[in-house]
Amino acid sequence: MSDTARVLRSTRVVTPEGTRAASVVVADGSITAVLPYEAPLPEAARLTDLGDDVLLPGLVDTHVHVNDPGRTEWEGFWTATRAAAAGGITTLVDMPLNSLPPTTTAGHLRTKQRAAASRAHVDVGFWGGALPGNALELRPLYEAGVFGFKAFLSPSGVDEFPHLGPERLARTLAEIAAFDGLLIVHAEDPGRLAAAPRCGGPRYADFLASRPRDAEDTAVALLLRQARRLDARVHILHLSSSDALPLIAEAKADGVRVTVETCPHYLTLTAEEVPDGAGEFKCCPPIREAANREPLWRALADGVIDCVVTDHSPATADLKTADFATAWGGISGLQLGLPVVWTEARGRGHGLEDVVRWMSTRTAELVGLGTRKGAIAPGRDADFAVFAPEETFTVDPEALQHRNPVTAYAGRTLYGVVKSTWLRGRCVMTDGEFADPEGRLLTRTP
Repeated sequence: MSDTARVLRSTRVVTPEGTRAASVVVADGSITAVLPYEAPLPEAARLTDLGDDVLLPGLVDTHVHVNDPGRTEWEGFWTATRAAAAGGITTLVDMPLNSLPPTTTAGHLRTKQRAAASRAHVDVGFWGGALPGNALELRPLYEAGVFGFKAFLSPSGVDEFPHLGPERLARTLAEIAAFDGLLIVHAEDPGRLAAAPRCGGPRYADFLASRPRDAEDTAVALLLRQARRLDARVHILHLSSSDALPLIAEAKADGVRVTVETCPHYLTLTAEEVPDGAGEFKCCPPIREAANREPLWRALADGVIDCVVTDHSPATADLKTADFATAWGGISGLQLGLPVVWTEARGRGHGLEDVVRWMSTRTAELVGLGTRKGAIAPGRDADFAVFAPEETFTVDPEALQHRNPVTAYAGRTLYGVVKSTWLRGRCVMTDGEFADPEGRLLTRTP
């Protein structure tokens, strides 16, 4: 064993084989062994005894809007990665839009990487963007290390990131399929949105009616048809409509290469409880009715939905207006995703093994990091969250680490406290105190 070896010991360690008492040996940033709890310590190893706190693999959040550079008054790498570390997330993948420039060329990727360098408290990777005019940039972006490409099928909300119509989608997907890349898609149909009732004013019911389920369902059906035709890899972002689940299940059974995510806010919040004028609850697709939420949980349990990510999409407080037509759409939940999901999951009979599968293992696999992240096993990065699942806390926005203290979870009492977060065997956050940033910039590897 290396003389730098450390052992983290707990009566509850979540491993691929289940939760058990164990001693996890770490050296040179990697897990070298998972030993029985009472096993003798390697010579000169430093012991960290966690007692009954649960040792989880660090979470991997593949849907985060950091907005840096260009809109750093909304968020930034320093604040976003502190929030991630405070929430037990050790790897995040940054979305290509809401920053200026967007990550749509290899040069723009380098700009984004320079913004993140030396300011990341956790590991950070990047998605590229697929726009109507950048098809020739996609392969160079992929070779430069992005994990895949994001596209919108309806307007994104920012002028510099236009959406793909059906013909552009087909051409873009064919280009990406040629090098077996991954297209991740915001699936709402613009025609269905245009035909829906117009939204204006503070009534949440009016906003919900303006983003109907059939807008998602129609766009998902289009994407699945193209993926089937081209044998392309596609990923459906932030699914909120349960009506799309039968289409997805059928496609998966037929061998279509599709994966699906949903978000903590769709699994936890319901339209019936959103107050009128509460712009912090606005997101697209929207938070839907309680009856829509239940099939999402069943699909998650059945594997039709693969994973859970935050879709952390912050803005300044002044953009969260009381008019749902003008309020910026996005839920700020990066620091709270784990306790939010655990609070709801535990009440439904799910265990922490399920939460780890949805928020760490499968997200790591989605971006090709499944051999390095997402599990406590020899050879993986020594990334951990130390979690007290029976403890509770009440969400105070002022205690959050992201730049603007706005959250739809304010005042909620949640189960699960992240005590400390470890990155490659080094404690980067403990009880709300942070070490200097030592996160690495990740790139896709062949």
